[in-house]
Amino acid sequence: MVKAMESFGNPSSLHTFGREAAHLVAQAREEVASFIGAKSEEIIFAGSGSEANNTVLNMVACPSQHCCPFKKDGRIKIVTTKIEHPCVLESARCLRDRGIEVTFLDVDEYGKVNMDQFQKVVMPGVSIVSVMMANNEIGTIQDIKTMAQMAHKVGAFFHTDAVQSVGKVPIDVKDLNVDFLTLSGHKIYGPKGIAALYSKKGIPFCPFIRGGHQELGRRAGTENTLGIIGLGKAVAMRKKEMLSESKRLLQFKEILKEGFTKKIPNIRFNGHPQDCLPGTLNVSFQGAEGEAILLYLDMEGIAVSTGSACASGSLDPSHVLLSTGISAELAHGSIRFSMGRSTTVAEIKYVLDVLPKVIDKVRKMSTAY
Repeated sequence: MVKAMESFGNPSSLHTFGREAAHLVAQAREEVASFIGAKSEEIIFAGSGSEANNTVLNMVACPSQHCCPFKKDGRIKIVTTKIEHPCVLESARCLRDRGIEVTFLDVDEYGKVNMDQFQKVVMPGVSIVSVMMANNEIGTIQDIKTMAQMAHKVGAFFHTDAVQSVGKVPIDVKDLNVDFLTLSGHKIYGPKGIAALYSKKGIPFCPFIRGGHQELGRRAGTENTLGIIGLGKAVAMRKKEMLSESKRLLQFKEILKEGFTKKIPNIRFNGHPQDCLPGTLNVSFQGAEGEAILLYLDMEGIAVSTGSACASGSLDPSHVLLSTGISAELAHGSIRFSMGRSTTVAEIKYVLDVLPKVIDKVRKMSTAY
């Protein structure tokens, strides 16, 4: 990335500096494609996971004849879930306001899609189904392969937001048989401001950003050469360390769960106990305000989250947790612990030492406990 910043040119230019940049972009594209079992021409670089997700949902509503396969019986129908990332939920709501029929699927207490409802809703006439692979707040992993198969049986296209999954669990787009898949760089230690969208070859595509010929005409704008190179390198490193890191993080997660259970009364673990991301642990603490817990932990050098970073400015309880059936009060008292490459045994022990004291302090100040 540093070398590219110093000397490489615009990847679209024909001179030597441009060709050098284009070569590195092509290498990164191949790296990303091979990591998820795709072909390099099926990878489209974007500015963020939100942009990639918006691209998929908005092309469904394109009136162009090129995208007419999305229209069924003169209508467009979208099926998604109530626990999607805000970029999918807001896009779906916007499309609904424009007259497109949208169904939001329920989830159970663990955040799993209600498959009985899925089977009833995903019927002939549905244009596209969009279900996130792993939830960003509670870590629950969905059965994407089965849902994609069911969607295809009724002639619908299938998209999965795999931003939280790629680089954490093995993914093969051909095995999953999805039509579109989104991934993001900063979730796997790559730079911020770079993402990729997998678009299966032969599937209709309508650009969200129009203009130049970049990305084979599918996403206009000068390529983010530095970000793309960084994403390619991050993927290459994930290939080497993902499986061993997953085992280590699962051990840490179990240590935390056991320690929290022993040391802190009246808590609830959110998300599926088995079908879940290895490094994500969401816990609700009865009678304790999440924002207060976060701030006290931050003063102790422990960084946690109360929900989605993209919704951190909101005072509303997590829509994900509410969808699993817990009360607004308990949802307000929830914390997400995210572990990764740099997490150590010493840090896990430190959290187990500090957190019980913090919860006790916050609860003593609470009128609800």
